[in-house]
Amino acid sequence: MAESVYKVLELIGTSTKSWEDAAMVAVNRASRTLRDLRVAEVVEQDLVIEGGKVEAFRTKLKVSFKYEEEVARKKAR
Repeated sequence: MAESVYKVLELIGTSTKSWEDAAMVAVNRASRTLRDLRVAEVVEQDLVIEGGKVEAFRTKLKVSFKYEEEVARKKAR
């Protein structure tokens, strides 16, 4: 196996449906601009409550993607 480096970002997705949907919202949005997503780890879940009612579900994720050689060289310049 070749040596690899992965970058980890923390994201928070929100949904009016569920924590699972909030996680999917975050991953789907991240996949529009990040390539080669590898793993998403749920680190926290909470609720937004207004007037005694649940208004939104929030899921905090740590998402990793492969750090590419070309990107690393361009940033070093």
